[in-house]
Amino acid sequence: MNIDAASRLAQLALSAVQREVPHKLDHVVTREDEVVRHRELHPAFYGAFDWHSAVHGHWTLARLLVVAPDIPEREEIRRVLGAHLTEENLAAEAAYCAAHPAFERMYGWAWLLELARELRRTSWAAAIRPLAEVIEGHYLAFLPKQAYPIRTGTHNNTAFGLAFALDYARETNHAQLADVIEGRARLYYAGDVDAAAMWEPGGDDFLSPSLVEADLMRRVLSPPRFSAWLHGFLPALPASLAEPALVGDRSDGKLAHLDGLNLSRAWCMRNVCAALSPRDLLRDQLDQAADRHAQEGLAHVATGDYAGEHWLASFAVLLLT
Repeated sequence: MNIDAASRLAQLALSAVQREVPHKLDHVVTREDEVVRHRELHPAFYGAFDWHSAVHGHWTLARLLVVAPDIPEREEIRRVLGAHLTEENLAAEAAYCAAHPAFERMYGWAWLLELARELRRTSWAAAIRPLAEVIEGHYLAFLPKQAYPIRTGTHNNTAFGLAFALDYARETNHAQLADVIEGRARLYYAGDVDAAAMWEPGGDDFLSPSLVEADLMRRVLSPPRFSAWLHGFLPALPASLAEPALVGDRSDGKLAHLDGLNLSRAWCMRNVCAALSPRDLLRDQLDQAADRHAQEGLAHVATGDYAGEHWLASFAVLLLT
């Protein structure tokens, strides 16, 4: 992550989180007076096409301040974060999420906790705390009721929703949340063998169901147990995972997901490699495939079309940092 790369990614995120339209509003209307402008519902996270992208767009900016503090956009980043992440705005977001407990389950929940984790040592930590507490409560209330994981390659994927939340729970010493997440991860995935990775990717995936599951389980299992589990789950790396996904039209929001898939595959592979022995042959295969995916994904973050540019910078920053 050099200064030029960080600056380009910051510019994408700054543009997106302040852009109010186009916007995809996810809101269940129960009364006529609830038909309101989306910025009134979401005064902090009104931009970047949808709520979760706005959340991780703010994470991108906060993360760049840490890993590239000298970028030319640093004062603009602080100005935007200061304007959006006020106590009043985040209180409104907390009230909305409390009133709509299924809103953004779990993809948006996971990114909100990741943002809160990134802000812990900043001046915005106190302001985001009430919203983070609402999301913590949603996890604790919902997970005991979810009997089966969702294994899609898009927003509803359960493994992704658990991974970031587990990182947050551990860093904030939230033992109850960590215990619940670890327990559900074992219940959902510990017995999995022979992942159906040859059927990946799906046509609009931005997550690999098999790799994001492995990325979660390397957090939950000890290295020896994880290695044994992984070799049962993914005995070999199929060609469908080894080679980057192809994108036919980057102006199509669903097809543009596949650029994000290449980035998320790369970070999952690298995370999994770090949990394996250097002598593990699967590690070499994953490492080489990660490089191919990273190269392809990073080449298409700035696509020239808002379908990808409103969110891909976040995936690039996550991969690079």
